[in-house]
Amino acid sequence: MPLHLSHNLPLFTQKMHPFALRCKQHALKSWEASFEHPFVKALIDGSLSAERFRFYQMQDARYLEGYADVCSVLSTRYHRPEDKLWFIEGAKLALVVEQQLHTEYGKQFGYSAQDVARLELTPNNRAYQNHMLTCAAQGSLLKGLAALAPCPWLYTEIGIMISQLYGEIPEDHLYRNWLLTYTDPSFMSYTNELLLFLERESLEKSSEDHQIAMEAFDLSVKYEWMFWDQAWNQQSWPV
Repeated sequence: MPLHLSHNLPLFTQKMHPFALRCKQHALKSWEASFEHPFVKALIDGSLSAERFRFYQMQDARYLEGYADVCSVLSTRYHRPEDKLWFIEGAKLALVVEQQLHTEYGKQFGYSAQDVARLELTPNNRAYQNHMLTCAAQGSLLKGLAALAPCPWLYTEIGIMISQLYGEIPEDHLYRNWLLTYTDPSFMSYTNELLLFLERESLEKSSEDHQIAMEAFDLSVKYEWMFWDQAWNQQSWPV
């Protein structure tokens, strides 16, 4: 999601977010596993098959609808108009990105917006969206934010890794435009701002509240790995 929000913060300052880092440490085994998944490795080095990328891409377009729903729900949990607007803008931009995916990658990989609309969600995709929505609607605000944060944060770290690996992504890389999304400074800025919301909400909360939120964060990290995996194996329902 190339979200273009404010740029009044450093690009990525995770060291300033102690509770976010506690969440990451709690989920470290699952977090590190994403970087080792064969889908991620193949996506970055350009060897990923077009068939697998198309499968991932279409499922991701539908995931972004769920992400927008979660942002919309979280906006109702805030009282300050500027906070509400931040999450509303995040929901809007997730849907804008989904439309861009239809146009740009649909032409390249042979699918339409109608194909995406008719798509059956994989078990992993549906479970991930349900987890985030449940946390946002029924859990504490801290839990909802913790469930949302792994998606942009993981992609931001993947973007940093890509920048370190390539410097400049080769022009002939099959997935160059997709990878550029996650090396975009505005995307890193978005992640940083979301982690600031998480950090502020964690203040003066009980250790029990923190533990519940860290477990929600960890489960989202696991679902991120499972999202890569469902695309790699082109998951379908067993019956």
